[in-house]
Amino acid sequence: MKAIIIGSGMSGLVIASYLVQSGNDVIICEQNTFAGGVTATIQKNGFKWDLGPLLLDGFGENEEASNILKELNVIKRINIVREDRGLAFPDFDLWKPEEYEGPYWRKEKLKLLFPEDTRGLDSYYRFYDSMMLLSAISRELEQTRAKKLNLFPKFRMLLIYQKIKKMLGWSANQLMEFYFSNPKLRAVYTSILADFCASPAEFPAPGIPLSNVETAFDKRIPLKIKNNYKYPGYYYIKGGVGKIVEALVEKIVSSDGILLTGKKVTKIIIEGGQAKGVLLQDETFLDADVVIASGGAREVFFNLVGKENLTGEYIENIESLQLQESAFMVQLGIKFDPLKYQKAALCYYYGTYDVDGAAMKCRSGLYHEGKDGFLIYVPSAHSPEMAPEGYSSVTIYTIAPNKLKDKDWRDYSSYYADQLIKEAEYFIPGLSSNIKEKIILTPEDFRKITNLEHHALGGFVPVMGKTNPPHLTPVKGLFFIGAQSESAGGIQNVMKGAKKTYNNYLQNYSQDSTA
Repeated sequence: MKAIIIGSGMSGLVIASYLVQSGNDVIICEQNTFAGGVTATIQKNGFKWDLGPLLLDGFGENEEASNILKELNVIKRINIVREDRGLAFPDFDLWKPEEYEGPYWRKEKLKLLFPEDTRGLDSYYRFYDSMMLLSAISRELEQTRAKKLNLFPKFRMLLIYQKIKKMLGWSANQLMEFYFSNPKLRAVYTSILADFCASPAEFPAPGIPLSNVETAFDKRIPLKIKNNYKYPGYYYIKGGVGKIVEALVEKIVSSDGILLTGKKVTKIIIEGGQAKGVLLQDETFLDADVVIASGGAREVFFNLVGKENLTGEYIENIESLQLQESAFMVQLGIKFDPLKYQKAALCYYYGTYDVDGAAMKCRSGLYHEGKDGFLIYVPSAHSPEMAPEGYSSVTIYTIAPNKLKDKDWRDYSSYYADQLIKEAEYFIPGLSSNIKEKIILTPEDFRKITNLEHHALGGFVPVMGKTNPPHLTPVKGLFFIGAQSESAGGIQNVMKGAKKTYNNYLQNYSQDSTA
């Protein structure tokens, strides 16, 4: 089978690796001059940065992402370190205590801060424990493929489901109002929705505990729950997530796969309802048995495929989905160690408790200039090789509108970078006077890197009742992967989506299509 893959982001590289490993011919078409997209590691004069605060789940022992890397025989090239992060709000912060105080230390600290919600916190954490166990059993069943053979875990899942089923159909807003009276306490758990530019009123309630796993805030919390079920752990990739990109590219190329960089696909050729190949910007036609596209759903299906080749239901699905917003990012090389002031490599600093208002403001094109919140990430803290000796690599990053209302990102990039650095300097004194290197990345830059008309940081906003476009498309021989597909965003998710597409549709595609 001959496969053409559009895009060399994580999902494209994973599915290409599965395909070459099973003996298929693969061509990857990448519009940039480098592989990896937003999972590439960028560098300048000895400094290296990831394009994001990549504290990742799924990369621990026998976790899904690491299992994929094992199956692709590249796991030995990837070194991980388990870490955690901090949270800071206008009135208080949540850093792990110096001495370990157990897996629920955050609950106990929040009781001291919000005594009126003591009972609500106890009740919320019972819901949290149920969701964690439900999720852990589901992962175990998925990995062991015991869905039909082992009935006890399924029975246990049913019992847990009965206890919490009324909450599962709620919004995040309903969940928070049910458990907590204080809006500041609600923001502790909904603030992460800023990453999705989602309102708590539209975000599904089960996503709250799943987005606030306690192991992300203290690496000392044991991952084992009970009966060998596990919490997810959170990890950095030593040397940057680009190490995964390098390992997968080497595997693909050494297996006679072809990576074409600087080659933009302008059309997917459809004949008789079937994908036949792609047309490049230089008018070169590449034929294929299957085409696997990653990237933006609207760009792929409306621009490359054309609505005339799609069903009305598929078009409506794509058009009805709300895209997330983008990011404004400043990458710095500085002359001192910022961990003198910040206790871990990553901290989220929130300047507002109004998550809904901040999300709506961003969607309307209004940029907060860092005042609503940002994060500071120090990759050289866990990977000293990402900065010259005696220096540190720092990323300051915040959610930002894809396009500004009545302004242009190009005209304001330097000003906004200075403003963001000024906000960060409140927490890391001396930042601006010790800058050796600086790279500014605006939403416009991310649009170019990703070839998106609307750069959506993590794909579509997770909205109750909405589902992303499936991997299996209405066009025979055309498959869709990546953050805007059914897998949703996040490195582990897109890796799992690529594996699912290979296993469910492509592993025996050539035989099935001729049967």
